[in-house]
Parts: sequence; C-alpha cells; structure tokens
Amino acid sequence: MGFVNFIKFALFKLTDTIEKSDNLSLFESYKKMQVKIPKNSDKYQWTTHSVYKMHQYGLSEQKVRNVIRSPFRKEEGIVKDTVAVMQPVSPKVEGKKKIWKQEIWVMYQKTQNAKRKTQSEKENTIYKIPDTKYKIISVWRYPGISPQRNPIPEEILRELDGLGN
Repeated sequence: MGFVNFIKFALFKLTDTIEKSDNLSLFESYKKMQVKIPKNSDKYQWTTHSVYKMHQYGLSEQKVRNVIRSPFRKEEGIVKDTVAVMQPVSPKVEGKKKIWKQEIWVMYQKTQNAKRKTQSEKENTIYKIPDTKYKIISVWRYPGISPQRNPIPEEILRELDGLGN
C-alpha cells in the first residue's frame, strides 16, 4: 500500500512540474524534475540533444564517459568527422561468443585544443600540451546486436590513439 501511494505522489509531482514548465527552456525543466544535467568541462562538451537522449534512455554522465573511455566497438559516425562507440549492456559468454540484448552507443567529435603550461618556475619555457576535447553529439540504446558497418580501419585507430596520448 505504501509503495502504491509513493508512485501516485511521484506521478502527481512529475505532472505538476511538467505543466508549470511549459514556458521554460529544456535545461530549466530538467532542473525542476531533479535530473542531474552534465556540465561542460575541459574534456567533455554536451549538446542539448545528447542531454535529452540521456534522459530519455536513462543514462548517466558517468556511463556515457565510460563508453567513450572503453568502447567494445568503434565505427565512423554518420556525420562528418565523428566517431560512434558502443558498449554492450550485460554481455554473457556462450561458448566462445559474447552475446547481449542491448547496446549503448555514443556519437562524438574529437577536437585538439592546446593548453599552455610552464614546466617549472626556474625555466620560463612554455610548452604546449595537446588536450583532447570530446563533443558529445548523441547517445542512444540499440535493442539487440547491431550489424557492424563502416568499421574504422586499424591504421586510423592507431593514428587516433596516437593523437590522444
């Protein structure tokens, strides 16, 4: 009985929040609904579309960053100069093959920014250390196992990994 009342209360609050937020921007309505919005940082930039999709599919900022850091598969994005990375949800091993029922995909654009840092106070030499920034364009869940299309050639992957280091 207590759980049912809690669900009714939560739905009432959610409906009340949505009705009051008709004139608010997307980000302001998310704040009203107590959803944590990822903030732009030195390393990650979030588009409004990606924030909306994260909310739609119930994905956290940490999960999206984890998919980018350790993808199961990388492919060329459908948009120019983008990369799409995938990580399966709860993979299971049957025999020698991994299977899963759902995938999380992230499409991002990688840019090089140069940061200026001094090596020490004794030496007034300024070094430019390359800094990689990820612009998260979209996030989605794919039901089942997606077909492999346009895989990135190994030489390009090595080149991209060389830029990040």
